[in-house]
Amino acid sequence: MAARRISSLLSRSLPLIPTGGKKSHFGRRIYRYSTAAALEDPIKPPVTVEYDKLLINGQFVDAASGKTFTTLDPRTGEVIAHVAEGDAEDINRAVAVAREAFDVGPWPKMTAYERSKIMLRFADLVEKHNDEIAALETWDNGKPYEQSANIEIPMFVRLFRYYAGWADKIHGLTIRADGPHHVQTLHEPIGVAGQIIPWNFPLLMFAWKVGPALACGNTIVLKTAEQTPLSALLVSKLFLEAGLPPGVLNVVSGFGPTAGAALCSHMHVDKLAFTGSTETGKVILELAAKSNLKPVTLELGGKSPFIVCEDADVDKAVELAHFALFFNQGQCCCAGSRTYVHEKVYDEFVEKAKARAMKRTVGDPFKSGTEQGPQKVERILRLEVINWVQKATTFSQQFSLMSRMTC
Repeated sequence: MAARRISSLLSRSLPLIPTGGKKSHFGRRIYRYSTAAALEDPIKPPVTVEYDKLLINGQFVDAASGKTFTTLDPRTGEVIAHVAEGDAEDINRAVAVAREAFDVGPWPKMTAYERSKIMLRFADLVEKHNDEIAALETWDNGKPYEQSANIEIPMFVRLFRYYAGWADKIHGLTIRADGPHHVQTLHEPIGVAGQIIPWNFPLLMFAWKVGPALACGNTIVLKTAEQTPLSALLVSKLFLEAGLPPGVLNVVSGFGPTAGAALCSHMHVDKLAFTGSTETGKVILELAAKSNLKPVTLELGGKSPFIVCEDADVDKAVELAHFALFFNQGQCCCAGSRTYVHEKVYDEFVEKAKARAMKRTVGDPFKSGTEQGPQKVERILRLEVINWVQKATTFSQQFSLMSRMTC
């Protein structure tokens, strides 16, 4: 099949986006040059921040150093909260608590059915607080509130109900053997699970990591992304309300080179799980190998192809390709960021894809109908998005020149 590749880029021109500077008006500038009709004051989030400390042994505590860091509203760059900044000493405290909770605590010894009941109660509490949790997720991350409230939090609830259902269905095997022997396998919890989650889907990544580990009877030390630490703390409080024993789930907010590295290197952590960049994944593997050779599960980024064949429904393909690329502000590790289109439908697809991108509603994520809020991380906007827009602009100019020369 003959095909041409399209770099899936936002073709909208952004000539006046700042390439540096501080945070006070950063979000306002992005908003001004979006597809919004006019500059508007940001909508006040219908939620307040109640939890901004580390969760260790069932208590919200300050970092041992007393240090904090800021988490910012991506719409404006203004400070949402000052969050306790955990480092190696806090990781040591959390791991020690998780180790004790696993070795002598009730969670691994509890029947799987009792564990599942606590997880189900937690899911019910999250469902009850859906709008509050969704508002905090949107405020800290920038994704549309309607996406948080109608898609991600309900999915979070469903995931925990799913994992709760698995708790009492994890069985070993009895294996036929030659001779008078009894052979069987038994699945047991591994111990203390260290987990590191990213900023693009804070709560869904929490569910993917925490849910299965708890269902199997493990204890956890979770390091949240420093860009989005708030929602994990809120739902962890609900887990305690649901009856999760203290020390089973510990949450440390902090940075990769300090808290993250300490967690990966810790000799009393039995398993690591990480979602994030390929570069960081390599570092985590190295730290795990150099410590106690703990097993590691990695979910790393990639570039997923989207292929449009010559007999495709072009209108449907355009809409699907648009969703594949732009969902969650394009901040998705499986985003369809490479589009391959058969040459017979290439021109039609390009025109319709451009028209669909130009119609995308960009604005305050708390405003109804907004499809795309601000990018969460200023560094990514400056170094990645603007770079791609500039490349797209250059390509467009070169393509137009070649077309005129050919005609």
